[in-house]
Amino acid sequence: MCADDPVAWFNGFAFTYDPRLEIATIPFVLYPFQADAVRTIDACIGTEDLCISKSRDMGASWILLGTFLWRWLFRSEQSFLLVSRNEDYVDKSGNPKALFWKLDYLLRHMPSWMRPKYERARLRLTNLDNGSMIDGESTTGDVARGDRRTAIAMDEFAAFETESGYRALASTRDATRSRIFNSTPAGTGNAFADVAQASGIRQLRLHWSDHPVKAEGLYWSDGKARSPWYDRECLRCVSPTEIAQELDIDFSGSQSVFFDPQKLADVRSRCRSPDSRGEIEHNAQGGDPVWQESNTGRWRLWTRLVADGTPPTSNYAVGADIASGTGSSNSCLSVLDLRTGRKVAEWASPDTRPDRMALVAVACCRWFADESGSPATLIHEAAGPGRIMGDVAVETGFRHFWLRPVDGMATTKLTQRIGWFPTRESKVAMWGAYRRLLFDGAFENPSIDAINECGEFVYTNGGVEHVRAVTAQDISGARMNHGDRATADALAALALGPRLAARETLVRRDAEPDPRSMAARRRIARESEASAAW
Repeated sequence: MCADDPVAWFNGFAFTYDPRLEIATIPFVLYPFQADAVRTIDACIGTEDLCISKSRDMGASWILLGTFLWRWLFRSEQSFLLVSRNEDYVDKSGNPKALFWKLDYLLRHMPSWMRPKYERARLRLTNLDNGSMIDGESTTGDVARGDRRTAIAMDEFAAFETESGYRALASTRDATRSRIFNSTPAGTGNAFADVAQASGIRQLRLHWSDHPVKAEGLYWSDGKARSPWYDRECLRCVSPTEIAQELDIDFSGSQSVFFDPQKLADVRSRCRSPDSRGEIEHNAQGGDPVWQESNTGRWRLWTRLVADGTPPTSNYAVGADIASGTGSSNSCLSVLDLRTGRKVAEWASPDTRPDRMALVAVACCRWFADESGSPATLIHEAAGPGRIMGDVAVETGFRHFWLRPVDGMATTKLTQRIGWFPTRESKVAMWGAYRRLLFDGAFENPSIDAINECGEFVYTNGGVEHVRAVTAQDISGARMNHGDRATADALAALALGPRLAARETLVRRDAEPDPRSMAARRRIARESEASAAW
C-alpha cells in the first residue's frame, strides 16, 4: 500500500518534528493541501521542473524531503541531489535546519521492518537494497555540472546569493529533467523570482490560507484574505516587507523598496507620451547637431521644438548612465531643464559602445544650449565604461562637465575631477536627493519607463541597488533592465543640488528661530535694549 501511494506512507508511517509543541515528535498526517503537494511533486519527479512558492511554516521542506525519501524507499536506482546555500544547511549533525537531519529523523522514526539496509555518510544516503541514493551539495562552485540525477531539490532558493542562484540554474539544467525549487519570496532580483514567473515551469503555491488551522475564521478585506491567525502574525512582523515575504508570497513587496510605491504611483499617474521621437544627427566630433524626426528614433522628447527645429533655449543638464554596449543593458541619457525642473528628453540604446555614446552625449549637450550658445552640463558616471566615454568627450574639445565635490566633505567646494563616481555613500546621497526631488515635485518626470524602473531599487546592506529584473518588453532591445533610465535621471538631478541648497538657505534665514534657542534670546535682548534706549 505504501509503495503504491506516497500519501498513504506519510499518513501511516512518517513522523515530523515541531519543538513548539508539548510533544515535539508527531505523526506526519497530511492536510489536504499537503497531500495534493506530495502528489504534484511525485508527478514532476523525472519529468519536469517545479517551482514551489510558499508562505512560511507550511511544511514544504519536510514534504519535499519526505517525497524524495519515499522514492528512495520504494523505487530502484533513483538518484536525488539536495542543494542549499551552504553546506551546513545541507548536512550538519545536530542541526534541525539541515536537510539531511530531517531525512535522518524520518528514517529513525520509521518501523524497523520498513527500513532497508542503508549506508549513511556525510552528504550521502544510500539504499543498499535497491541502489537508490540521495546526495547533498552546496552552491559553492557549479552545482551538478556533468552530473545525472532523477531530480534535484533546491531548498530556500531565494536565499541563494544572486550570482550563485543563476549559476545553479545554468549548471543543473542538463543534469536532470526535474528541478524542484522551494522557497518563500525574497524580492524580485534573484533567480527564484525569475523561476516563479517562468511560463515553462510548473508552479505550485502553498499559501497560508490553504492551511485549515491558519485559515480558521477566514475573511476578506480590501480584496485580501485575512484570518485571526493572520492578523496576529502581522502584529508580530516588524515591517510590511516581512509580511509580504513570510506570509503573502508577494515577490515585489518582499523587498525593502527605496521608492515608496504609493508615492511612485502618484508620480506615474502624471507620466505622458512623448511629443516626438527621432535622432540627433551630428558630425564625427559630436558637432553640428540636427534633429531628424523618426518613429523608431532612440530619442524621445517631452518639449515642443521652436521654428528652426531646436529645443527652447534654457539651462539644461544631461545625465549619462553608460553600459558596455554589448546588448546586456542600456546606456541612457536624460535631459533636465534646470529652470523648470522638467525632464525634456530621454535616449536609450543597448548596443552603443562607450566611445560612440560620447559623441551622442556631446551632440545632445550642444543641441540643448543656453542663450549664449553654451552647451548643457554633462553629468556622467566616471567609473567603468564611463571613463572611456569621458575621455572621448574630452578629445572632441567638449569641456562642460559636472565637477564632483570634494570627497567626504559637506561643502560646495569642487574638485577638478569630471563626472560622478559611484560608492555606497555617493549612491545613497544621489538616490536620496533624487527621491526627494521626485516626490516633492521639484523634478517632473514624464517617462513611464523611467518611473517604473524606480520601483526596482531596494535597500541592500546599507546601500541602494537596483534588483536584477529580466524584461522582454523593453522597446530599446536591452536583454536586462538595470534601472539605467532612472540612474540617468538621478545623475541629471545632481545639477539641481546647489540651487536647492541656496533656496533652503534663504528659507532658513527668513524663518523664525526656535523660542528656546540662543538666537531667540539674543533677539529678545536686543529688542529690550532698543526699547530701553528709546
